[in-house]
Amino acid sequence: MTFKEWLKHRGLAQTTAHNYDHAISSSLSRWAMDGGLIEGPLTSIQSNGRFKLLEEKIRKLPTFRDNDRRGHGMYGSALNKFAEYLEEGFDTDIEDDIDAIISEDALSETEKSNVLKTRIGQGGFRQKLINYWGCCAVTGYKDPTLLVASHIKPWRAASNSERLDHFNGLLLIPTIDKAFDSGFITFETSGEIVLSPLLENPEILGIDPKMGISLEKSHKGYMDFHREVVFRST
Repeated sequence: MTFKEWLKHRGLAQTTAHNYDHAISSSLSRWAMDGGLIEGPLTSIQSNGRFKLLEEKIRKLPTFRDNDRRGHGMYGSALNKFAEYLEEGFDTDIEDDIDAIISEDALSETEKSNVLKTRIGQGGFRQKLINYWGCCAVTGYKDPTLLVASHIKPWRAASNSERLDHFNGLLLIPTIDKAFDSGFITFETSGEIVLSPLLENPEILGIDPKMGISLEKSHKGYMDFHREVVFRST
């Protein structure tokens, strides 16, 4: 769901949603790039933690202060709304996670290497998923070069042992992986797919409400977490 669509879903008037969206994608992005704070638009950011750090710097820019004052706080409100938008997604910023792993003193270098490979979808975790599933767990697509090793209970919420547990993983084609990771689809204990009301045009992504997955008891706790915490039910 785009920022503009999210604003409308949250009940903002069309004109207000347009103004906030334009402020983020155009004016605020341009000021941040001109100030050397970022190399692309703000809409390229998916991590709320990363955005929070950037937001503080944007608010200190003279250009922001002048325009926000003339705009009666509109640009500041746009930043607040964009932060809320990012907060509704599960933080999946890989760079932040890698930094956290590297700085974790309790892990040996070997353990850090294994966890890092798991975070980027490589190493033993991916191999175990390929061995277990053999194909996309939902569609049956078999070429492993196009399949993504996806965690069910997200990385940020999982312990190191859970991060390495192949029962906390699905092998998926990229579009389904992204929808699952973002909480736009989930699965019942029975394996039936559940589509979020916020997912627009799922058929374009190749997602069908008749899809399903074969789950075992060992998947249940992880999938329960995904359904209760990650899935966007409203």
